[in-house]
This record gives sequence, structure tokens and C-alpha cells, in this order.
Amino acid sequence: MTLGVGIIGCGSIGSVIAHAIDTGQAGETQLLVVYDRVMEKALYISQGLSNKPIIAKNFDEFLKCNYLGLVVEAASQDAVKDYAPMILRAGKDLMIMSAGALIDHSFVKEIRCLAKENRRRVYIPSGAIAGLDSIKAATYSAIEKVTLTTRKPVEALKDSHYFSEKFGNKTIKAPLIIYEGPALEACKLFPFNVNVAATLSLAGIGPERTLVRIIADPTINRNIHKIEVRGGFGTLEISIENIPMPSNPKTSFLAALSAIAMLKRITDPLQVGT
Repeated sequence: MTLGVGIIGCGSIGSVIAHAIDTGQAGETQLLVVYDRVMEKALYISQGLSNKPIIAKNFDEFLKCNYLGLVVEAASQDAVKDYAPMILRAGKDLMIMSAGALIDHSFVKEIRCLAKENRRRVYIPSGAIAGLDSIKAATYSAIEKVTLTTRKPVEALKDSHYFSEKFGNKTIKAPLIIYEGPALEACKLFPFNVNVAATLSLAGIGPERTLVRIIADPTINRNIHKIEVRGGFGTLEISIENIPMPSNPKTSFLAALSAIAMLKRITDPLQVGT
């Protein structure tokens, strides 16, 4: 049976996911409806698709679309907080790309309860990092330490208020550590840059204990993530060099690809990996 999909947020990630569904790369799925608060973005996505989805004028119209089974959030942390409870109450499954919204323990508890009450699923793709299957397995041993070091081009950080206030007037000529601390705070300070920190925290030991180091690096043109995990299972080191989205340097192309892979996995009877 084909899974009816709707997308909230028609920016870089939403566009890549929409085209993957349209061309059959995302498993047995069909894009039924799209919604963005900026209508022009939704129109732009639709124009490039062979199978035209409904362009919802508002969220209520989006949610009432016939045969909608799964909603993909590709908008923002605020969109997750605004819409996720309503999506689950309406009996739809949900895929969350802006995982930074889930560092709030009370919000995560609410989402879990709503999903359980309404017999729904909430999916969080791996995003721009790798190795989450091993990290989830390692939690059944004693994990002592999880560290994420993220290097990003200076251009990719400029939309962060924290970066603008602290470093906006400085010319950064060499790699500079601009933040070091718990993932809990990193996700608040860099809401468009380190959703990977939230995803890693959810898979591992939580946002309070996951250490994040963010480096503004003028010598690179890729988003680079290094994960180090130590525990009773041994040690794990993962390094990823991601090509940024051409239209949005804050976002890695791999993040959109991970959502496509998860859509295919949801509709595939054969499951591989933890």
C-alpha cells in the first residue's frame, strides 16, 4: 500500500525530499500535500514535480488532506513545537528533521504520550551524521562519554544570533572554537546548525551529558562532524565530511538523503540495521 506523505517546510530539505518521492526514490510513497508559511516556496516545489501535490493555504487544510498518513517536518524547531501535537492527535505519523526541538524533556514526554495514545510513530532520521545504530546498541553497556566536534564554514554560522553577537564583528582567519558545552545549550544557541547534536543525544546519553564543540573554520567548505564515544563496549570514532546544500550552507545534503532513506525503510518489509 502506498503511503500518503505531506511536507511542512518547502526549503532546501523539503525540496529534495519532495523530488525523491516524485521520482520513486523514497519507496512506496506519494506526496499528497505541501505547506509553507511562505506560499511562494510551496508553489516553487510543486512546479518542479511531475505529480502535483495539493498546496495547502493553511495548516488546517494541510492536516485534513485525504489519505495523509505521514507528515514530514522540514521547517524549524518552532514548527515541531507548534504542529507535532496536532499531527499526532489527528492520527498521522510524523518524521522530524528539526531534532533540536526534542532536547526539551517535557516536550519529548508529551510527544511520546500522544504517539502512544493515538497509536502513531515518530521518526527521527540520522541527519548529517553516521553511526547511530552502534551508539544505540552501546547504551546497553555503560557509556562514559560522548563528544561531538562540529566544524563549519564561517558562512554557515552567520544566521546564528549567538555567533553574530559574539563574533560578527571579527574577521576569523583561522579555526576558532565558538562554543564548547552540553548539547542542551548548543541546540538552543544554534537552532539551524546542530540538529545533529540533538539526534546524537537522543540516541545516546542525553543532551545534558553529550559534549558539543563547535568550530568556525574559514579554511573549509564542508560541514565536518567527528563523534567520539567511550564506554563499556569499547571506543567508537566516526568522522563525516558533508557537502552543504548549495541553496543553504547551514544544512548538509546528507540530512535530506537520510530522510529519503527512512521513508524507503518505513515502506520496505526488509529492515537492515539496528
